This record gives sequence, C-alpha cells and structure tokens, in this order.
Amino acid sequence: MSVGLAIGMALVSGTAGLAADKVTMQFGWVPGGDRAAYYIAKEAGLFAAEGLDVQLLAGKGSNDAITKVATGVADFAEGGLDALLRAKLQNNVPVTAVMPVYTKAPDALVTTPASGIKSLKDVTGKKVATSPFTSSNGPWPFLLQSIGVDPDKVQLIKADPNALAPMLATGQVDAIIQYVTNAPATTAILKEAKKDMVMLPWAEYGLAGYSSSVFVSNATLANKRDMVVRFTRALKKAELMMQADPEKAAAAVKASVPEIDLAITAALVKATLPLMFNDQTKKDGLGVFSPDLVKTTWEWVAKQEKVPVDKIDPMSVVDMKITQ
Repeated sequence: MSVGLAIGMALVSGTAGLAADKVTMQFGWVPGGDRAAYYIAKEAGLFAAEGLDVQLLAGKGSNDAITKVATGVADFAEGGLDALLRAKLQNNVPVTAVMPVYTKAPDALVTTPASGIKSLKDVTGKKVATSPFTSSNGPWPFLLQSIGVDPDKVQLIKADPNALAPMLATGQVDAIIQYVTNAPATTAILKEAKKDMVMLPWAEYGLAGYSSSVFVSNATLANKRDMVVRFTRALKKAELMMQADPEKAAAAVKASVPEIDLAITAALVKATLPLMFNDQTKKDGLGVFSPDLVKTTWEWVAKQEKVPVDKIDPMSVVDMKITQ
C-alpha cells in the first residue's frame, strides 16, 4: 500500500464525482528527498482530494523551470526565488511566486578537518570547487566580502556537480560549494575515503532569503487562481506529513522513483526539513511570504547584478494571498 493511501482514499471521496484537472509540476532539479512533499501529495491522495491529477517532472535548473512555466509548457514550477527575481529584472518574465518552500538559505561550504577550514574566514588561499550552474555562485563573493575575506584570494574551480564530492574526497580541492541537502550523499562518498565532513551553512554567516518556491505563470494566476489555491493547499498538508514522518516521506518518493536509494532519500528528507521549518516559518506561517525576507532576497540579487535596489519592486514577483 502506498504512503497515506487510507488517508488519500478518505480525502478523495469528497471529490469523487468531479473530473480532476490535469496539471504538470516542473521541478528545478532531479527527484529526491528534498522534494518529498510533492510526492507525498501525489501518493497520499492530497492532490487528488483537491481535484488535481499532477504529473511531476524532473528539471534542469531554476531558469529552465521558470521558462517552462512562463511559456505554458508546465502549469507549476519550483525553483529559487532569487532566480525568479533575476529573470524578472532581465526579461520581465510573466511568472509569479505563490508559495515559499525553503525559508532558510540552503547554501553551504563543505570541507574536511584536514583542510584547516573551520569557518568561512579560513578560505583565503584555499582551493574551492563549485558547479558552474549553482545559484550559490551569485552570493559567494559578496558573502566573503561581508565577513572581511577577499574573494580574489580564493581559488574557485568550476566542475561538474557530480564530480564535486569525489574531488573533495580525493584531496583535489580543500572545499566544495553545495546545498546542505547534499550532505547525505557527500557524507557517504567521504566515508569511503575515510574522511569526515565539515559543513559550514552560509545562513550562519549572514546569507538570508527565500530559496525553493512554487511558481506559476501570470496567465494561470489570473485565469485559474482556484487551481493554484488547491495545489498549494495540498502541498502544505504534504509538508506537514513530511515533517511528521521522514521515513514515510522517503517511501513516497521511492514509490514513484524506484531507482533511488531509500536510505539516502530518507537522510535527504531530514536534511531538508530545517530549510522548511525554522524560526522564519514559525514567525510567518507555513507557506507564507514575508515582505521583509522577499526584499532581503532581492537585495542579494541586486548586489550580484550590480543594480540599485529600487530597479524593480520585489513584491511584484510574489502573490501574498494564495496561501493565507
């Protein structure tokens, strides 16, 4: 029996007589425990209870997800709010964020005890590898400057994201830039090399802002607002289920993606939860945008793009009323 089947059957009974809306959800990256809430909503019948037949699609980055929802290829998309703000600045994309998922910055520097890096202030003269595609590359130099480190004195190497952990394990680099959600897989690779992992989350050094969020096109928001409300309502219920039982959350992902490793997926669920449930979430409510944090997210993007903070109104990129 799939995860939450009994709950799902009871929920679906209330909408049994209605034809479900077929919708597509475009991820910003590949399936995994960090996106377990979407799979729970599908497996436990939460989407079905809202009259939604949802197809979940693997992605190739936030920008690709934004493009697909903007052009109508997908109904919903998931990606970093910083990426949407940048796309709004550069191309005025007709896309709106309707629900935050990560209310805490996921970026981190990952290293080992042998590197001598005990804090971000220790990276001067070190060799750091990063993916050329990660959004973490944007705030990196500004974060270092904010703590008194000259980013030009750090050797930054661009490498395939799948090569980062092996490069750290074999000593080719002193540290790598990853999301904290990569910790379970990276830990496993380092363990094979008999090395321990040291993680330095950037949120502890001043990086703040929304990351993963749910996007829709402006046309969808205008013409199918009720569908958007139903989608986000189901997703919020699924997030609470993910928090309550990470093991079942991982099982929901594996039910749809059988090739994944269940243990690593469960560990990934647990590593993701602090990004979703934290002091910011307690303050504002689950799935609710805070104007102050939206503005903070934009301020980091404005620095990266070298534009004045009044270049755009960041609040024009979010809808505050969908999940309230």
